[in-house]
Amino acid sequence: MGDLKSYLNKLKNKQITVIGAGVSNTPLIDALLDAGIKTTIRDKRLRTELGEISDRFEEMGAKLKLGEDYLNGITEDVIFRTPGLMPANPEISEAVARGAVLTSEMEVFFEICPCKTIAVTGSDGKTTTTSIIAEILKNDGKTVHLGGNIGTPLLCRADKMQPGDIAVIELSSFQLITMHKSPNVAVVTNLSPNHLDVHTDMDEYINAKSNIFNHQKQTDRVVFNLDNEITRKYATSAPAGEILFFSRHKKVKSGVFLKNGIIYEALNNEIKYVMRAEEIILPGTHNIENYLAAIASVLGIVSFDSIRRTAGSFCGVEHRIEFVRELRGVKYYNDSIASSPSRTIAGIGAFTALEDMKLLKDASRRVILIAGGKDKGVAFDELGMEIAARVKALVLTGRAAELINDAVKKAIVCKPSGCPGIPEIHRCEDFNEAVQKASELAVDGDIVLLSPACTSFDRFKNFEERGNTFKDIINRLV
Repeated sequence: MGDLKSYLNKLKNKQITVIGAGVSNTPLIDALLDAGIKTTIRDKRLRTELGEISDRFEEMGAKLKLGEDYLNGITEDVIFRTPGLMPANPEISEAVARGAVLTSEMEVFFEICPCKTIAVTGSDGKTTTTSIIAEILKNDGKTVHLGGNIGTPLLCRADKMQPGDIAVIELSSFQLITMHKSPNVAVVTNLSPNHLDVHTDMDEYINAKSNIFNHQKQTDRVVFNLDNEITRKYATSAPAGEILFFSRHKKVKSGVFLKNGIIYEALNNEIKYVMRAEEIILPGTHNIENYLAAIASVLGIVSFDSIRRTAGSFCGVEHRIEFVRELRGVKYYNDSIASSPSRTIAGIGAFTALEDMKLLKDASRRVILIAGGKDKGVAFDELGMEIAARVKALVLTGRAAELINDAVKKAIVCKPSGCPGIPEIHRCEDFNEAVQKASELAVDGDIVLLSPACTSFDRFKNFEERGNTFKDIINRLV
């Protein structure tokens, strides 16, 4: 444990390179240059794409290595990688073999953070779960620092954190793959095939995620999803002293579970009532799971009253089943974050699988789904079955449209006889055209849901830009 100033002082006589001048690394670059440390910035983008920030960094003394050959000739002593750049990259591997130290903004933060850390990872639900944890802690009067993969870099804020504060962090597999330190409380929401267009295979993805708890101590806590086969198996190798589970389907010995619409705590051989699931204002059974995970992470740290107040007031995170507007009886929702099939299945389920809980009446066959984009190398078979069974109409656009179309048609052919209805399928080359088409298909009582099951990178800079474009189109409808 140290502080940022001491860490920077250790770099004074070293050559540093920072790969990627994006959101997570910009404050780090500023800190390095302000400390007078020789820094080379490497980015695949050209100067015209980076804009005025490239001029500012050069004025501060940085060297720039931009464009397609940005990774050529890495001779620096310390490499700060951007999360999306895998350590197995040939240029990175060669530099490490020569003796370079490979690290990242997040890894250094964990080394110098002066307060308790709670971190969340998973294939789905990690941003919402992280945000719920932060809101519960705030409602309990705690000073919270929220960041990580959720969008806010934390390293350069570490010096302002106090020992009694709590840092709540979302961690992706890209961040975790080289981590050698784990949080005080680790949460794994679930695991399913994801990012296989970047990871070598599923094993590498699973192993990367496990770093969130691999380096914990006996004084630490880890929370696993009992309903997910992979996370359930994690428990056999977790070194933490306290292993908790959460479940929507089963009673757990230690942790949090749902039974008959009520959330219970199971801890120290006692079962206590926490709250009714219907008190959660976020739609969807997946958000009940997110709350179960979040509650398990803060057991013994906050009061049940703080949990209940959060459930009744927290409206969710932008681009995650975000209500946009209602027009002529049609409700529009932005779920642009859904960049994997499993995420979109959860999004559809938020509006079609809740009738038993009476959270949304007559939902069946009311969803008009907009999907498509750049796929991650993950199969769409399960999503195809979900769409065939539950969606009224499907509007496809983007590079992966044909793959999703084939999966849905295959599922339709395989549907049991007597199964009611099949979705209309429409193909649109343009995103704006796709949104307009979905609107035209919708009638009073329908739900138009943007939940792409793919990344945005075939047309947009990121999922936020895609979601904001969707909202702009919807808000212009008359």
